[in-house]
Amino acid sequence: MGVFTYLLVLGVAAVHTWHLIGDRALSNVRVLCHVLARAVALLVLPVVTYVLFFYVHLTLLYRSGPHDQIMSSAFQASLEGGLARITQGQPLEVAYGSQVTLKSASGRPVPCWLHSHQSTYPIMYDNGRGSSHQQQVTCYPFKDVNNWWIVKDPGRHQLEVSNPPRPVRHRDVVQLVHGMTTRLLNTHDVAAPLSPHAQEVSCYVDYNISMPAQSLWRLDVVNRESDAETWKTILSEVRFVHVNTSAILKLSGAHLPDWGFRQLEVVGEKLSRGLHESTVWTVEEHRYGRSQEQKERELELHSPAQTDVSRNLSFLARFSELQWRMLTVRSDDSEHKYSSTPLDWVTLDTSIAYWLHPRTSAQIHLLGNVVIWASAGLATALYALLTCWYLLRRRRNIRDLPEDCWLRWVLAGALCAGGWAANYLPFFLMEKTLFLYHYLPALAFQILLLPVVVQQVGEHLCRSELQRSLFGALVVAWYSAACRVFAVLRPLTYGDTPLSPSELQALRWRDSWDILIRKH
Repeated sequence: MGVFTYLLVLGVAAVHTWHLIGDRALSNVRVLCHVLARAVALLVLPVVTYVLFFYVHLTLLYRSGPHDQIMSSAFQASLEGGLARITQGQPLEVAYGSQVTLKSASGRPVPCWLHSHQSTYPIMYDNGRGSSHQQQVTCYPFKDVNNWWIVKDPGRHQLEVSNPPRPVRHRDVVQLVHGMTTRLLNTHDVAAPLSPHAQEVSCYVDYNISMPAQSLWRLDVVNRESDAETWKTILSEVRFVHVNTSAILKLSGAHLPDWGFRQLEVVGEKLSRGLHESTVWTVEEHRYGRSQEQKERELELHSPAQTDVSRNLSFLARFSELQWRMLTVRSDDSEHKYSSTPLDWVTLDTSIAYWLHPRTSAQIHLLGNVVIWASAGLATALYALLTCWYLLRRRRNIRDLPEDCWLRWVLAGALCAGGWAANYLPFFLMEKTLFLYHYLPALAFQILLLPVVVQQVGEHLCRSELQRSLFGALVVAWYSAACRVFAVLRPLTYGDTPLSPSELQALRWRDSWDILIRKH
Protein backbone atom coordinates (compact mmCIF):
# COMPACT_ATOMS: atom_id res chain seq x y z
CA MET A 1 0.00 0.00 0.00
CA GLY A 2 3.03 2.26 -0.22
CA VAL A 3 1.67 3.62 -3.49
CA PHE A 4 -1.01 5.56 -1.60
CA THR A 5 1.59 7.19 0.63
CA TYR A 6 3.74 7.95 -2.39
CA LEU A 7 0.84 9.66 -4.15
CA LEU A 8 0.14 11.67 -1.00
CA VAL A 9 3.76 12.89 -0.88
CA LEU A 10 3.58 13.79 -4.57
CA GLY A 11 0.42 15.80 -3.92
CA VAL A 12 1.99 17.72 -1.03
CA ALA A 13 5.12 18.38 -3.10
CA ALA A 14 3.00 19.60 -6.02
CA VAL A 15 1.12 22.06 -3.79
CA HIS A 16 4.37 23.32 -2.28
CA THR A 17 5.90 23.74 -5.74
CA TRP A 18 2.82 25.66 -6.88
CA HIS A 19 3.31 28.12 -4.01
CA LEU A 20 7.00 28.48 -4.90
CA ILE A 21 6.08 29.36 -8.47
CA GLY A 22 3.92 32.19 -7.14
CA ASP A 23 6.68 33.55 -4.90
CA ARG A 24 7.99 36.66 -6.71
CA ALA A 25 10.98 36.79 -4.38
CA LEU A 26 12.45 33.76 -6.18
CA SER A 27 14.07 34.12 -9.58
CA ASN A 28 13.01 31.98 -12.53
CA VAL A 29 16.26 30.02 -12.34
CA ARG A 30 15.74 29.36 -8.62
CA VAL A 31 12.19 28.16 -9.20
CA LEU A 32 13.36 25.90 -12.03
CA CYS A 33 16.03 24.40 -9.76
CA HIS A 34 13.37 23.69 -7.11
CA VAL A 35 11.15 21.99 -9.69
CA LEU A 36 14.01 19.89 -11.09
CA ALA A 37 15.19 18.90 -7.61
CA ARG A 38 11.70 17.67 -6.68
CA ALA A 39 11.31 15.85 -10.00
CA VAL A 40 14.61 14.03 -9.51
CA ALA A 41 14.03 13.25 -5.82
CA LEU A 42 10.37 12.23 -6.08
CA LEU A 43 10.09 10.81 -9.60
CA VAL A 44 13.39 9.80 -11.18
CA LEU A 45 15.19 8.45 -8.12
CA PRO A 46 12.28 6.29 -6.82
CA VAL A 47 11.65 4.83 -10.29
CA VAL A 48 15.33 4.05 -10.87
CA THR A 49 15.63 2.50 -7.40
CA TYR A 50 12.48 0.43 -7.91
CA VAL A 51 13.61 -0.87 -11.30
CA LEU A 52 17.12 -1.54 -9.97
CA PHE A 53 15.76 -3.73 -7.17
CA PHE A 54 13.84 -5.82 -9.69
CA TYR A 55 16.89 -6.02 -11.96
CA VAL A 56 18.89 -7.49 -9.09
CA HIS A 57 15.94 -9.72 -8.17
CA LEU A 58 15.53 -11.15 -11.68
CA THR A 59 19.29 -11.49 -12.15
CA LEU A 60 19.84 -13.49 -8.97
CA LEU A 61 16.61 -15.52 -9.05
CA TYR A 62 16.89 -17.14 -12.47
CA ARG A 63 15.68 -20.62 -11.54
CA SER A 64 12.16 -22.00 -11.62
CA GLY A 65 10.10 -21.93 -8.41
CA PRO A 66 6.84 -23.35 -7.01
CA HIS A 67 4.61 -20.44 -8.09
CA ASP A 68 5.79 -19.94 -11.68
CA GLN A 69 2.42 -20.99 -13.06
CA ILE A 70 0.91 -17.54 -12.52
CA MET A 71 3.36 -16.15 -15.09
CA SER A 72 3.10 -16.46 -18.85
CA SER A 73 4.58 -19.42 -20.69
CA ALA A 74 7.29 -17.16 -22.15
CA PHE A 75 8.31 -15.98 -18.67
CA GLN A 76 8.38 -19.54 -17.32
CA ALA A 77 10.41 -20.75 -20.28
CA SER A 78 13.04 -18.08 -19.56
CA LEU A 79 13.73 -19.61 -16.12
CA GLU A 80 16.17 -22.44 -15.55
CA GLY A 81 14.40 -25.73 -14.82
CA GLY A 82 10.61 -26.12 -14.70
CA LEU A 83 8.93 -25.23 -17.98
CA ALA A 84 12.29 -24.49 -19.60
CA ARG A 85 13.20 -28.14 -19.09
CA ILE A 86 9.86 -29.32 -20.48
CA THR A 87 9.92 -27.07 -23.55
CA GLN A 88 13.59 -27.55 -24.38
CA GLY A 89 14.02 -28.81 -27.92
CA GLN A 90 10.66 -27.63 -29.27
CA PRO A 91 10.31 -26.16 -32.76
CA LEU A 92 9.79 -22.41 -32.79
CA GLU A 93 7.27 -21.96 -35.62
CA VAL A 94 3.90 -23.71 -35.48
CA ALA A 95 3.20 -25.43 -38.80
CA TYR A 96 0.26 -27.29 -40.30
CA GLY A 97 0.37 -30.71 -38.67
CA SER A 98 1.95 -29.41 -35.45
CA GLN A 99 0.86 -30.98 -32.18
CA VAL A 100 0.40 -28.26 -29.55
CA THR A 101 -0.95 -27.57 -26.08
CA LEU A 102 -2.75 -24.24 -25.70
CA LYS A 103 -2.50 -22.43 -22.38
CA SER A 104 -4.83 -19.60 -21.43
CA ALA A 105 -2.93 -16.33 -21.00
CA SER A 106 -5.34 -15.27 -18.26
CA GLY A 107 -4.17 -17.56 -15.48
CA ARG A 108 -7.42 -16.85 -13.65
CA PRO A 109 -8.91 -18.41 -11.66
CA VAL A 110 -6.06 -20.91 -12.18
CA PRO A 111 -3.60 -21.58 -15.03
CA CYS A 112 -5.16 -24.10 -17.41
CA TRP A 113 -4.89 -25.68 -20.86
CA LEU A 114 -7.48 -26.18 -23.61
CA HIS A 115 -8.76 -29.70 -23.08
CA SER A 116 -11.29 -32.22 -24.33
CA HIS A 117 -12.30 -35.77 -23.47
CA GLN A 118 -14.79 -38.42 -24.54
CA SER A 119 -17.63 -37.16 -22.32
CA THR A 120 -20.38 -35.09 -23.93
CA TYR A 121 -22.50 -32.22 -22.69
CA PRO A 122 -25.72 -33.43 -20.98
CA ILE A 123 -28.77 -33.34 -23.23
CA MET A 124 -30.61 -31.19 -20.67
CA TYR A 125 -29.08 -28.89 -18.04
CA ASP A 126 -30.52 -28.53 -14.54
CA ASN A 127 -32.18 -25.22 -15.48
CA GLY A 128 -34.10 -26.84 -18.33
CA ARG A 129 -31.95 -25.56 -21.20
CA GLY A 130 -30.80 -28.03 -23.82
CA SER A 131 -27.32 -28.58 -25.22
CA SER A 132 -25.89 -29.92 -28.47
CA HIS A 133 -24.80 -33.15 -26.73
CA GLN A 134 -21.41 -32.68 -28.42
CA GLN A 135 -18.04 -33.65 -26.92
CA GLN A 136 -17.04 -31.39 -24.03
CA VAL A 137 -14.28 -28.80 -24.41
CA THR A 138 -12.93 -27.36 -21.17
CA CYS A 139 -9.84 -25.77 -19.68
CA TYR A 140 -7.96 -28.20 -17.45
CA PRO A 141 -5.53 -26.95 -14.76
CA PHE A 142 -3.14 -29.91 -15.06
CA LYS A 143 -0.90 -31.27 -17.79
CA ASP A 144 -2.65 -34.15 -19.51
CA VAL A 145 -2.47 -36.05 -22.79
CA ASN A 146 -5.97 -34.77 -23.58
CA ASN A 147 -4.58 -31.24 -23.74
CA TRP A 148 -2.92 -31.93 -27.10
CA TRP A 149 -4.35 -30.51 -30.34
CA ILE A 150 -3.28 -30.85 -33.96
CA VAL A 151 -3.21 -27.77 -36.19
CA LYS A 152 -4.86 -28.80 -39.47
CA ASP A 153 -5.07 -27.12 -42.86
CA PRO A 154 -8.83 -27.10 -43.74
CA GLY A 155 -7.98 -27.76 -47.40
CA ARG A 156 -6.04 -30.95 -46.72
CA HIS A 157 -6.61 -34.24 -44.95
CA GLN A 158 -3.04 -34.66 -43.67
CA LEU A 159 -2.41 -34.41 -39.92
CA GLU A 160 1.38 -34.58 -40.14
CA VAL A 161 3.92 -31.84 -40.84
CA SER A 162 5.07 -31.64 -44.46
CA ASN A 163 8.70 -31.40 -45.50
CA PRO A 164 9.59 -28.56 -45.42
CA PRO A 165 7.08 -27.45 -42.74
CA ARG A 166 4.47 -24.85 -43.79
CA PRO A 167 4.27 -22.30 -40.95
CA VAL A 168 0.89 -20.93 -39.83
CA ARG A 169 0.64 -17.14 -40.12
CA HIS A 170 -1.54 -14.35 -38.78
CA ARG A 171 -5.09 -14.44 -40.23
CA ASP A 172 -4.68 -17.98 -41.56
CA VAL A 173 -7.78 -20.16 -41.24
CA VAL A 174 -7.11 -23.40 -39.38
CA GLN A 175 -8.88 -26.34 -37.80
CA LEU A 176 -7.90 -27.70 -34.39
CA VAL A 177 -8.14 -31.48 -34.13
CA HIS A 178 -8.21 -33.01 -30.66
CA GLY A 179 -5.21 -35.32 -30.55
CA MET A 180 -6.74 -38.26 -28.68
CA THR A 181 -10.26 -38.27 -30.16
CA THR A 182 -9.52 -36.73 -33.63
CA ARG A 183 -12.61 -34.53 -33.37
CA LEU A 184 -12.61 -30.93 -34.57
CA LEU A 185 -12.91 -27.92 -32.27
CA ASN A 186 -16.33 -26.46 -33.00
CA THR A 187 -18.76 -23.77 -31.90
CA HIS A 188 -22.29 -22.96 -33.00
CA ASP A 189 -25.39 -21.02 -32.06
CA VAL A 190 -26.09 -23.02 -28.89
CA ALA A 191 -25.84 -21.35 -25.48
CA ALA A 192 -22.87 -22.29 -23.31
CA PRO A 193 -23.74 -24.31 -20.17
CA LEU A 194 -22.89 -21.65 -17.55
CA SER A 195 -22.64 -18.53 -19.74
CA PRO A 196 -25.86 -18.46 -21.80
CA HIS A 197 -24.91 -15.14 -23.43
CA ALA A 198 -22.00 -16.95 -25.13
CA GLN A 199 -21.82 -19.92 -27.48
CA GLU A 200 -21.07 -23.48 -26.51
CA VAL A 201 -17.64 -24.77 -27.59
CA SER A 202 -17.35 -28.48 -28.31
CA CYS A 203 -15.61 -31.09 -30.39
CA TYR A 204 -17.91 -31.99 -33.25
CA VAL A 205 -19.71 -35.33 -33.13
CA ASP A 206 -21.56 -36.27 -36.34
CA TYR A 207 -24.99 -37.51 -35.23
CA ASN A 208 -26.30 -37.53 -38.84
CA ILE A 209 -28.66 -34.65 -38.09
CA SER A 210 -29.02 -31.24 -39.73
CA MET A 211 -26.28 -29.58 -37.68
CA PRO A 212 -23.12 -29.37 -39.79
CA ALA A 213 -19.69 -28.84 -38.32
CA GLN A 214 -18.54 -25.24 -37.95
CA SER A 215 -14.89 -25.88 -37.25
CA LEU A 216 -13.02 -23.08 -39.03
CA TRP A 217 -11.02 -20.64 -36.89
CA ARG A 218 -9.08 -17.59 -38.01
CA LEU A 219 -5.78 -17.09 -36.21
CA ASP A 220 -5.18 -13.61 -34.76
CA VAL A 221 -1.60 -13.10 -33.53
CA VAL A 222 -2.14 -10.36 -30.95
CA ASN A 223 1.50 -9.39 -30.34
CA ARG A 224 2.53 -9.52 -34.01
CA GLU A 225 5.11 -7.17 -35.47
CA SER A 226 3.68 -7.45 -38.99
CA ASP A 227 0.66 -8.96 -40.75
CA ALA A 228 2.92 -11.72 -42.09
CA GLU A 229 3.86 -12.81 -38.55
CA THR A 230 4.18 -16.57 -38.05
CA TRP A 231 2.65 -18.37 -35.08
CA LYS A 232 5.49 -19.07 -32.63
CA THR A 233 5.78 -21.42 -29.69
CA ILE A 234 5.75 -19.68 -26.30
CA LEU A 235 6.28 -16.22 -27.81
CA SER A 236 3.05 -15.64 -29.77
CA GLU A 237 -0.14 -14.58 -28.02
CA VAL A 238 -3.04 -15.62 -30.24
CA ARG A 239 -6.81 -15.47 -30.43
CA PHE A 240 -9.06 -17.88 -32.33
CA VAL A 241 -11.91 -16.11 -34.14
CA HIS A 242 -14.69 -18.38 -35.37
CA VAL A 243 -15.18 -17.91 -39.11
CA ASN A 244 -18.94 -18.60 -39.18
CA THR A 245 -20.06 -16.58 -36.15
CA SER A 246 -17.10 -14.26 -35.35
CA ALA A 247 -17.14 -15.63 -31.79
CA ILE A 248 -13.79 -15.64 -29.98
CA LEU A 249 -12.54 -18.68 -28.08
CA LYS A 250 -12.60 -17.60 -24.43
CA LEU A 251 -12.02 -18.98 -20.94
CA SER A 252 -15.07 -17.91 -18.92
CA GLY A 253 -13.50 -18.95 -15.59
CA ALA A 254 -16.66 -20.69 -14.34
CA HIS A 255 -16.34 -24.20 -12.91
CA LEU A 256 -18.53 -26.79 -14.61
CA PRO A 257 -20.72 -29.09 -12.45
CA ASP A 258 -19.86 -32.71 -11.74
CA TRP A 259 -20.80 -33.78 -15.26
CA GLY A 260 -17.91 -31.56 -16.45
CA PHE A 261 -15.56 -32.91 -13.74
CA ARG A 262 -15.35 -29.43 -12.13
CA GLN A 263 -13.16 -28.25 -15.01
CA LEU A 264 -13.31 -24.68 -16.32
CA GLU A 265 -15.82 -23.58 -18.94
CA VAL A 266 -14.64 -22.52 -22.41
CA VAL A 267 -17.06 -20.49 -24.55
CA GLY A 268 -17.35 -18.67 -27.85
CA GLU A 269 -17.69 -14.99 -26.87
CA LYS A 270 -19.61 -12.87 -29.39
CA LEU A 271 -19.93 -9.75 -27.22
CA SER A 272 -16.19 -9.25 -26.68
CA ARG A 273 -15.04 -5.63 -26.76
CA GLY A 274 -11.33 -4.94 -26.82
CA LEU A 275 -8.55 -7.33 -25.88
CA HIS A 276 -9.02 -9.50 -22.80
CA GLU A 277 -6.50 -11.99 -21.42
CA SER A 278 -9.26 -14.60 -21.20
CA THR A 279 -9.43 -14.69 -25.02
CA VAL A 280 -5.67 -15.04 -25.52
CA TRP A 281 -3.84 -18.37 -25.78
CA THR A 282 -0.19 -19.40 -26.08
CA VAL A 283 1.41 -22.59 -27.34
CA GLU A 284 3.32 -24.06 -24.43
CA GLU A 285 4.32 -27.51 -25.66
CA HIS A 286 4.89 -28.20 -29.34
CA ARG A 287 6.17 -30.94 -31.61
CA TYR A 288 6.01 -31.66 -35.32
CA GLY A 289 3.64 -34.54 -35.98
CA ARG A 290 5.17 -37.13 -38.31
CA SER A 291 2.51 -39.83 -38.52
CA GLN A 292 -0.87 -39.99 -40.26
CA GLU A 293 -1.94 -43.07 -38.27
CA GLN A 294 -3.85 -42.39 -35.05
CA LYS A 295 -2.08 -45.05 -32.96
CA GLU A 296 1.32 -43.73 -33.95
CA ARG A 297 0.19 -40.15 -33.30
CA GLU A 298 -0.84 -41.11 -29.77
CA LEU A 299 2.68 -42.44 -29.20
CA GLU A 300 4.10 -39.17 -30.56
CA LEU A 301 2.09 -37.19 -28.00
CA HIS A 302 4.12 -38.87 -25.24
CA SER A 303 7.53 -38.51 -26.89
CA PRO A 304 10.02 -35.62 -26.49
CA ALA A 305 10.77 -33.14 -29.26
CA GLN A 306 14.20 -32.85 -30.86
CA THR A 307 15.10 -29.28 -31.88
CA ASP A 308 16.38 -26.74 -29.37
CA VAL A 309 15.18 -23.12 -29.61
CA SER A 310 16.30 -20.31 -27.31
CA ARG A 311 13.50 -18.21 -25.78
CA ASN A 312 15.22 -15.64 -23.60
CA LEU A 313 13.02 -12.72 -22.59
CA SER A 314 14.49 -9.26 -22.16
CA PHE A 315 14.62 -7.71 -18.70
CA LEU A 316 12.05 -5.09 -19.73
CA ALA A 317 9.59 -7.77 -20.88
CA ARG A 318 9.96 -9.77 -17.66
CA PHE A 319 9.78 -6.63 -15.51
CA SER A 320 6.60 -5.43 -17.24
CA GLU A 321 4.89 -8.80 -16.92
CA LEU A 322 5.85 -9.12 -13.27
CA GLN A 323 4.37 -5.70 -12.47
CA TRP A 324 1.13 -6.58 -14.24
CA ARG A 325 0.84 -9.89 -12.41
CA MET A 326 1.48 -8.19 -9.07
CA LEU A 327 -1.40 -5.81 -9.79
CA THR A 328 -3.91 -8.29 -11.17
CA VAL A 329 -3.29 -11.78 -9.79
CA ARG A 330 -5.24 -12.70 -6.68
CA SER A 331 -4.41 -16.03 -5.13
CA ASP A 332 -7.72 -16.56 -3.38
CA ASP A 333 -10.85 -14.45 -3.04
CA SER A 334 -12.57 -16.83 -0.64
CA GLU A 335 -13.19 -16.10 3.01
CA HIS A 336 -10.32 -16.86 5.36
CA LYS A 337 -10.52 -17.69 9.04
CA TYR A 338 -8.68 -14.47 9.90
CA SER A 339 -10.05 -12.26 7.13
CA SER A 340 -11.83 -9.08 8.17
CA THR A 341 -13.51 -5.95 6.85
CA PRO A 342 -12.24 -2.34 6.99
CA LEU A 343 -14.86 -1.57 9.65
CA ASP A 344 -13.41 -4.29 11.89
CA TRP A 345 -10.00 -2.62 11.81
CA VAL A 346 -11.06 0.69 13.31
CA THR A 347 -12.56 -0.98 16.38
CA LEU A 348 -9.86 -3.67 16.60
CA ASP A 349 -12.57 -6.28 16.33
CA THR A 350 -10.23 -8.85 14.81
CA SER A 351 -6.83 -10.47 15.28
CA ILE A 352 -4.53 -12.84 13.40
CA ALA A 353 -2.91 -15.89 14.99
CA TYR A 354 0.49 -16.65 13.45
CA TRP A 355 2.08 -19.32 15.64
CA LEU A 356 1.27 -21.72 18.48
CA HIS A 357 3.79 -23.70 20.50
CA PRO A 358 2.77 -27.38 20.44
CA ARG A 359 3.27 -27.89 24.21
CA THR A 360 3.37 -24.61 26.16
CA SER A 361 0.55 -22.76 24.33
CA ALA A 362 2.89 -19.81 23.77
CA GLN A 363 1.57 -18.01 20.70
CA ILE A 364 2.11 -15.04 18.43
CA HIS A 365 -0.75 -12.79 17.31
CA LEU A 366 -1.12 -9.62 15.32
CA LEU A 367 -3.03 -7.67 17.95
CA GLY A 368 -3.00 -3.93 18.51
CA ASN A 369 -2.54 -1.96 21.72
CA VAL A 370 -6.16 -1.07 22.46
CA VAL A 371 -5.23 2.21 24.17
CA ILE A 372 -3.11 3.43 21.26
CA TRP A 373 -5.65 2.11 18.77
CA ALA A 374 -8.62 3.85 20.39
CA SER A 375 -6.64 7.05 21.02
CA ALA A 376 -5.54 7.23 17.39
CA GLY A 377 -9.12 6.89 16.19
CA LEU A 378 -10.28 9.51 18.71
CA ALA A 379 -7.49 11.88 17.60
CA THR A 380 -8.61 11.58 13.96
CA ALA A 381 -12.22 12.35 14.87
CA LEU A 382 -11.17 15.24 17.12
CA TYR A 383 -8.95 16.68 14.40
CA ALA A 384 -11.87 16.66 11.95
CA LEU A 385 -14.21 18.32 14.48
CA LEU A 386 -11.68 21.00 15.45
CA THR A 387 -10.89 21.74 11.82
CA CYS A 388 -14.57 22.20 11.01
CA TRP A 389 -14.97 24.45 14.09
CA TYR A 390 -11.97 26.58 13.14
CA LEU A 391 -13.16 26.89 9.54
CA LEU A 392 -16.63 28.02 10.60
CA ARG A 393 -15.19 30.65 12.95
CA ARG A 394 -12.69 31.83 10.33
CA ARG A 395 -15.63 32.25 7.99
CA ARG A 396 -17.01 34.69 10.56
CA ASN A 397 -13.56 36.34 10.64
CA ILE A 398 -12.75 34.95 14.10
CA ARG A 399 -9.12 33.81 14.22
CA ASP A 400 -8.64 31.35 17.08
CA LEU A 401 -5.10 30.48 15.96
CA PRO A 402 -2.21 32.66 14.78
CA GLU A 403 -1.67 32.27 11.05
CA ASP A 404 1.55 30.26 11.40
CA CYS A 405 -0.14 27.87 13.87
CA TRP A 406 -3.11 27.51 11.54
CA LEU A 407 -0.85 26.63 8.60
CA ARG A 408 0.99 24.00 10.66
CA TRP A 409 -2.37 22.56 11.76
CA VAL A 410 -3.59 22.32 8.17
CA LEU A 411 -0.31 20.83 6.94
CA ALA A 412 -0.37 18.22 9.71
CA GLY A 413 -3.89 17.29 8.66
CA ALA A 414 -2.95 17.06 4.99
CA LEU A 415 -0.11 14.69 5.83
CA CYS A 416 -1.47 12.65 8.73
CA ALA A 417 -5.26 12.65 8.30
CA GLY A 418 -4.81 12.57 4.52
CA GLY A 419 -2.36 9.69 4.82
CA TRP A 420 -4.81 7.77 6.99
CA ALA A 421 -7.67 8.34 4.52
CA ALA A 422 -5.52 7.49 1.48
CA ASN A 423 -4.35 4.22 3.04
CA TYR A 424 -7.72 3.20 4.52
CA LEU A 425 -10.68 4.29 2.38
CA PRO A 426 -9.59 2.51 -0.85
CA PHE A 427 -10.09 -0.85 0.87
CA PHE A 428 -13.85 -0.29 0.85
CA LEU A 429 -13.68 -0.51 -2.96
CA MET A 430 -11.43 -3.58 -3.19
CA GLU A 431 -12.84 -7.01 -3.99
CA LYS A 432 -10.19 -9.11 -2.28
CA THR A 433 -9.67 -10.97 0.95
CA LEU A 434 -8.56 -8.43 3.55
CA PHE A 435 -6.69 -8.82 6.83
CA LEU A 436 -5.86 -6.64 9.81
CA TYR A 437 -2.31 -6.00 8.58
CA HIS A 438 -3.73 -4.05 5.62
CA TYR A 439 -4.66 -1.33 8.13
CA LEU A 440 -1.15 -0.83 9.54
CA PRO A 441 -0.02 1.89 7.06
CA ALA A 442 -3.16 3.91 7.80
CA LEU A 443 -2.72 3.36 11.55
CA ALA A 444 0.82 4.75 11.36
CA PHE A 445 -0.55 8.05 10.05
CA GLN A 446 -3.20 8.11 12.79
CA ILE A 447 -0.53 7.65 15.45
CA LEU A 448 1.48 10.52 13.92
CA LEU A 449 -1.63 12.69 14.18
CA LEU A 450 -2.05 11.88 17.88
CA PRO A 451 0.72 14.21 19.23
CA VAL A 452 -0.48 16.96 16.88
CA VAL A 453 -3.93 16.88 18.49
CA VAL A 454 -2.46 16.57 22.00
CA GLN A 455 -0.30 19.64 21.41
CA GLN A 456 -3.24 21.58 19.98
CA VAL A 457 -5.45 20.82 22.97
CA GLY A 458 -2.70 21.57 25.50
CA GLU A 459 -1.53 24.85 23.98
CA HIS A 460 -4.69 26.39 22.53
CA LEU A 461 -7.77 24.86 24.18
CA CYS A 462 -6.55 24.67 27.76
CA ARG A 463 -6.67 28.34 28.70
CA SER A 464 -5.86 28.35 32.41
CA GLU A 465 -2.93 26.89 34.29
CA LEU A 466 -5.28 24.51 36.12
CA GLN A 467 -6.64 23.17 32.83
CA ARG A 468 -3.12 22.61 31.52
CA SER A 469 -2.12 20.78 34.71
CA LEU A 470 -5.17 18.53 34.57
CA PHE A 471 -4.59 17.84 30.88
CA GLY A 472 -0.92 17.02 31.56
CA ALA A 473 -1.96 14.57 34.27
CA LEU A 474 -4.44 13.02 31.83
CA VAL A 475 -1.67 12.57 29.24
CA VAL A 476 0.56 10.87 31.84
CA ALA A 477 -2.30 8.55 32.81
CA TRP A 478 -2.94 7.77 29.16
CA TYR A 479 0.74 6.98 28.56
CA SER A 480 0.82 4.74 31.65
CA ALA A 481 -2.27 2.88 30.45
CA ALA A 482 -0.69 2.31 27.03
CA CYS A 483 2.46 0.92 28.65
CA ARG A 484 0.39 -1.30 30.92
CA VAL A 485 -1.61 -2.73 28.01
CA PHE A 486 1.63 -3.39 26.14
CA ALA A 487 3.02 -5.29 29.13
CA VAL A 488 -0.16 -7.35 29.54
CA LEU A 489 -0.47 -8.29 25.84
CA ARG A 490 3.27 -8.74 25.35
CA PRO A 491 3.13 -12.59 25.58
CA LEU A 492 0.76 -12.62 22.60
CA THR A 493 3.07 -10.36 20.61
CA TYR A 494 6.41 -12.09 21.11
CA GLY A 495 5.31 -15.64 21.95
CA ASP A 496 8.10 -16.14 24.49
CA THR A 497 5.95 -16.93 27.54
CA PRO A 498 4.16 -20.24 28.31
CA LEU A 499 0.48 -19.57 28.99
CA SER A 500 -2.13 -21.62 30.84
CA PRO A 501 -5.73 -21.85 29.60
CA SER A 502 -6.87 -19.49 32.38
CA GLU A 503 -4.21 -16.93 31.43
CA LEU A 504 -5.18 -17.15 27.79
CA GLN A 505 -8.84 -16.70 28.67
CA ALA A 506 -7.93 -13.60 30.70
CA LEU A 507 -6.16 -12.15 27.66
CA ARG A 508 -9.21 -12.65 25.49
CA TRP A 509 -10.62 -9.16 26.03
CA ARG A 510 -13.04 -9.46 23.13
CA ASP A 511 -14.96 -12.49 21.93
CA SER A 512 -13.85 -11.76 18.36
CA TRP A 513 -10.16 -12.16 19.28
CA ASP A 514 -9.17 -15.64 18.19
CA ILE A 515 -6.96 -16.58 21.13
CA LEU A 516 -5.95 -20.26 20.76
CA ILE A 517 -6.99 -22.14 23.90
CA ARG A 518 -6.43 -25.89 24.03
CA LYS A 519 -9.17 -28.00 25.53
CA HIS A 520 -7.71 -30.88 27.53
